[in-house]
Amino acid sequence: MKVNCWQIVRLGQIKNIKLLRAVSDGLKQIRLTKKLTQEQVFNDTGIHIARVETAKYNISISTLDALCKYYGVTLKEFFDYLSKNK
Repeated sequence: MKVNCWQIVRLGQIKNIKLLRAVSDGLKQIRLTKKLTQEQVFNDTGIHIARVETAKYNISISTLDALCKYYGVTLKEFFDYLSKNK
């Protein structure tokens, strides 16, 4: 039986659980590599990274871009990293 990783959350919003998990795991790995705590990220960016890292919430591209800039990586580098670490 094939499991559907797509879920419609609200009108006009789709939630791809597999993608959210990959993005949250990638962001967490980068944060840990940089030896940053969730509190440090929040204090520096105002982004509640703990919520993002649970993969329960859809984050916007703008939020992802802000986190990537904070971590010193481009969006392309981030998605390349995800592709290599499937």
